[in-house]
Order: sequence, then structure tokens, then C-alpha cells
Amino acid sequence: MQSDNMTEQAVPSPHPMAVTRRQALLMASAMACVAPAAVAQPRPVAFASRPVTLVVPFTSGSGSDTIARLIGPRLGELWKQAVVVDNRPGASGNLGADRVAKSAPDGQNLLMAINTITATPALYKTLPFDPAADFTPITQLATAGFALIVNPDVPAKDMRSLLAYIKSRPAASLNYASPGNGTPHHLGFELMKQALGIDVVHVPYKGLAGAVTDLMGGQVQMMLATVQSVLPQVQAGRVRMLGVTGSARSPLVPDVPTFREQGISSLEGVDAWYAVLGPAGMAAPLVERLQQDFVQVMQQPDLQKKLAELGLTVHTGSPAELRTLMTTDMARWKKVVADARIQAE
Repeated sequence: MQSDNMTEQAVPSPHPMAVTRRQALLMASAMACVAPAAVAQPRPVAFASRPVTLVVPFTSGSGSDTIARLIGPRLGELWKQAVVVDNRPGASGNLGADRVAKSAPDGQNLLMAINTITATPALYKTLPFDPAADFTPITQLATAGFALIVNPDVPAKDMRSLLAYIKSRPAASLNYASPGNGTPHHLGFELMKQALGIDVVHVPYKGLAGAVTDLMGGQVQMMLATVQSVLPQVQAGRVRMLGVTGSARSPLVPDVPTFREQGISSLEGVDAWYAVLGPAGMAAPLVERLQQDFVQVMQQPDLQKKLAELGLTVHTGSPAELRTLMTTDMARWKKVVADARIQAE
């Protein structure tokens, strides 16, 4: 018996390090089991009890407003979170942009931006924000093509004959309309003037409706406008469309050739684009999640169909691609504005 007892005492007890290793293995196993559940937790855009706000810096019915109201409910379903659209028009979109620029970088306030934001640094001597430094690019959303339209009395059937007609007339004897100083319509036409060496006088209006009305009446002879905004007038024969921007013809007017088809490359990149921006300083995981979710919504077939009917083509991309687009546009419009001596009203 004594021998047996001695034998029992001779058996070494478990080493403390061995126990620690076993515990570590158990902990690792437990972590592996709960990892899928962690992934399934609410996304980083599930913001407490407050709604996510899509700030539209223009009036109701504008392109950015239309997109926001179409995607808002879909984002809300994806995030299980209320999403509201807040229209903050004024100062060419600067009021709404400034609100987002000065908001917390938590993703609760997002700007439904259009490409006018890349022209504002050139148009305004002072801005309450810096488009390059005060925003976090998230993703581009869509584009809308521009078209050159003329009064039916203008003897031109395509861009080549229009340019010949302009150059045959006395300098500054023809006019073009725009919805206002510094609008994409204005800047795009000035870019074309500079590239093609034509002399046409700018007549700014306070909005698109007045510009199109006077174009139909012959007070002005031509203008750039988004395809969908003048489609009814084109279909009714009140204005004639000579060319469209983009790499492919617009499905809304498949019989109208692109400028590129007609040998004109100066209007590359003039298309109106729509994008979503957040305030500067947003965390990378949040930006990535937002980008993925916006792209997921924009890729829904029924949404793409609705946007196509409105003349909008879905075009998404990475935050880096959007930043590059903004930087390129800012450089382009800075030169156009300086050369044309454009000032915002």
C-alpha cells in the first residue's frame, strides 16, 4: 500500500503552461464559432436611433433629388434604418454642400453631389468649404448625357454643318442659352468654344425653362442641355438635336450621333455626373461599407430601368476613382473659367 501511495505521488501534476495552451485553444475555438455571428451584426451604417440624411443641394425634381428619392427607401431596407432626403438648395449647391462638410464624419449626413461642386472653386472667390479637402468621396452613382440643340431655323443638320454655319457668320452674331452663369450647360459650351475656335455669345437665364422657351422662339439659336430635359421639345420638332456626349448614343435618342462620332472630342467628360460624398475624416471601414451598399442598390435592375427612362445611366466606382474624377474636373473647369472670365452670379 505504501508502495502504491509512493507511485501515485511520483506522477507529475499538469504543468501550468500546458493548461494555458489548452485554454488558449478553447478560446480560439470559441472565437471561431462566434465569428460568423459577429459578421452578421448590423453594418457600421446602422446609426443608433437617428436617421441617415441624404442632403440634396438642389430643389425637388432635380436629378440628384430624383436619385435620392429612388434609392433612399432601398438603402433603408438594406440598413434597417430610416433614410430621409433633405433638400438644401441655394448658391449653386453650396449651402447643402457646406452642411455636409461641417457635419460629423459618422456617415449620418451624406451629400448627393453633382459635378457642379468641381466648378465652384473656380467660380467663387471664397467658399465655406474646400471640395478637395472637406469631403470623403464614396462612389459615383450615375451620369446624364448632354446634347447640343438648335432652333429649327438654324440651317444645320449635324455638328459639322453647324460649325460651318457659325464660322460663316459675323463674329458674335449668334447666341447660345444656358440656365445660368457657372452651370454645367454654360461651362460645357465655353469648353466647346475654346476647343473649336467659335464665337457665340452667352445669354444666361434663371433656369432651364426660360432658356428653352427662348430657344424655341428664336431669341437664341443654340444651347447645351441634358438629353432628358429637352426630349419632349425634340420629339415635337420645336428644337433640333445635333449631337450627344458620351461614348455611345443615348437610348432616348438613338438616331442622334455622339460628338465623338462626328469627330469632336472637346466635350469628353462634360456629362453631368452624380455621386455621394461624406464629410472629411470618415473611417475607412465605414467608407468601404457605404460604397458597397450604394453600389448594390444602384445595380438593382428595376432601379436601373427607372433611371434609364429618365435619361440617367448608372455608373458606379471606387472612392479613389471618384476622387480622381473630381480632381480632373476641377483642373478642367479652372482653366475654362479663367479663359472665359466667367463669374458666378
